[in-house]
Amino acid sequence: MKKLLSAVAIISALSSISVQASQSTFMYSSLNGYNAPQAETVAGVRLALLHGEVNEVKGLDLAVIGMSETNKTTGVNLGIWGAAKVNQSMTGASLGLFNWIPGQTVGANLGIVNITGDVKGANLALMNYSEGDTVFDMAAVSISKSSTVQVGFVNMTDNIKGVQIGLLNCADNGFFKCFPIFNFAK
Repeated sequence: MKKLLSAVAIISALSSISVQASQSTFMYSSLNGYNAPQAETVAGVRLALLHGEVNEVKGLDLAVIGMSETNKTTGVNLGIWGAAKVNQSMTGASLGLFNWIPGQTVGANLGIVNITGDVKGANLALMNYSEGDTVFDMAAVSISKSSTVQVGFVNMTDNIKGVQIGLLNCADNGFFKCFPIFNFAK
């Protein structure tokens, strides 16, 4: 029995070493792909300074100054004086000066400027620009390919599915192409 427990303990220790080599609980990232420790995935906290890049973050991705870049993030992007770029998918919230998520977001983007793809959730900013389908945009100016609800001073979309509310509302499929106060699909 002792030999079996010893073997299980050794196998567990070796497997945890291999997991730690591919994943980290805390990471510091900076220019030229520098990551300490060197890993592809962070399950915890990552601190990015100037330009940090890693494949995946699960947890808190903190951009102090500069841009934090990932392919996939699950959790929170927090850009204190920085930006977040998520190339493929973001699940959670991006809170920063500039959020650039060309893939899919499930959750919320809150920033000065949001540039997004598909958003199943909310974009809240001074300026929202989306090349995909959004559910809810609220900004001084919102421009999207397709949207369900847009609220702001100027709202523009090719395809409105719900309603636009603002000073100027333009939708290619709107009951008027451009109309003040509100607009909806014809």
